[in-house]
Amino acid sequence: MANTLIGITIDCADPARLAAFWSAMLGTAITEEHSDDSGWATVGSRHGDRPRLTFQRVPEPKNGKVRIHLDIEVEDIEAGRREVKSLGGSWTGTRNDYDEGVVMVMRDPEGHEFCIVEYFDRVDQSP
Repeated sequence: MANTLIGITIDCADPARLAAFWSAMLGTAITEEHSDDSGWATVGSRHGDRPRLTFQRVPEPKNGKVRIHLDIEVEDIEAGRREVKSLGGSWTGTRNDYDEGVVMVMRDPEGHEFCIVEYFDRVDQSP
């Protein structure tokens, strides 16, 4: 059996809040894979076609820059920035323009950094 990435777990203070943010951001449903344990929340499923995101309550606050982050492809970078803000996230003010596209560094409601990316040669991901 080949190794397969099935999910990413993010430490946080409020799993339900982050699950709601990421569910809306990715258009992926919140699932009950961790039962009714309020210390956990999950977006997507380990049985799905994309890696799930799991949010785990931890007592300590985020401290400093996380050395791994998510990249989220958007159709329009400015519309993506507005969507993040409307969902409770924020823009760090960092924008990078490259030959292949634009990257903006964002934060979710608890301050975890992630990037939204608009590629100029966007690949159609429809089934």
